[in-house]
Amino acid sequence: MEKAPLFNDIAKGPQGGKAFWLTADDGIRIRAAYWPGKGKGTILLLPGRCEYVEKYGRAAGELAAHGYGTISIDWRGQGLADRLAPLATLGHVDQFSDYQKDLRAVFAMAEMLDCPKPFYLIAHSMGGCIALRALNDGLAVNAAVLTAPMWRLPLKPAKLALAWALSWAVHGTRFGQQPTPGTTQESYVLSAPFQGNDLTTNPEYYADMQRDLRDHAELALGGPSLNWLYEALRETRALRSMPPPPVPTLTFLGSDETIVDPGAIHQVMDNWPNGELRMVEGAEHEVMMEIPAIQRDFFNATAQHFAQHS
Repeated sequence: MEKAPLFNDIAKGPQGGKAFWLTADDGIRIRAAYWPGKGKGTILLLPGRCEYVEKYGRAAGELAAHGYGTISIDWRGQGLADRLAPLATLGHVDQFSDYQKDLRAVFAMAEMLDCPKPFYLIAHSMGGCIALRALNDGLAVNAAVLTAPMWRLPLKPAKLALAWALSWAVHGTRFGQQPTPGTTQESYVLSAPFQGNDLTTNPEYYADMQRDLRDHAELALGGPSLNWLYEALRETRALRSMPPPPVPTLTFLGSDETIVDPGAIHQVMDNWPNGELRMVEGAEHEVMMEIPAIQRDFFNATAQHFAQHS
């Protein structure tokens, strides 16, 4: 475990933050960041696709104010982790189970750093897909909070059928490392203006995301590969067919969600023992980066949920 860069100029996290290079058990190098808290426990914060650890520095500050340390991760293929396709801006993974290797490396880091227990989980979007698999496999956390978990892609039936057919035909081949048709290799936040964006109604946070990628272009990621698409379709279908785990879980979903399929979230949470779905009126995809009132409610509810399962 070696020290890695942490761009504090954009992270704006609490004092004492550090980043490390980790090596997954298949040799892929990833990056993880740790911001200490006040000893109440440690939160594994699993980002979504295209994201990077610095994006959650402010969230780590909010959680530290409640007493919790935070560990976040650059998944393989994004952030400063190893990029996996010849086209560096392509969001690619060989198989979704590989993300579990990254998560195991981060969990091992938490143990090596002797991070305060108990451990908890916050996961966003694609991170929510990875999290559900890990929770079903027995990830040792006391409780979880999910925001807009990716449990189905928001595709209409005709496009869904085409996505299955095209991605199945090329997955596992060199053609699987081609961009998904209709996507671009420019970061969404750099190509989409604030007005009409699908991520947040908070102009300050959106401007910060844009500034992050202008100042540190090496963090940027474009659209997904066809192989990523196939693996996402296959994994989310499998997860929806499984009984949810017994881990106490609070899930937040914005009323104006468009990035992931809200119907799948309702479907899974309706059957989750010890699970609760909270709708957030007026919020889009990034509940943790919404307007201040929504952020305040989120972090207070999250801290209360974790305190109930300490």
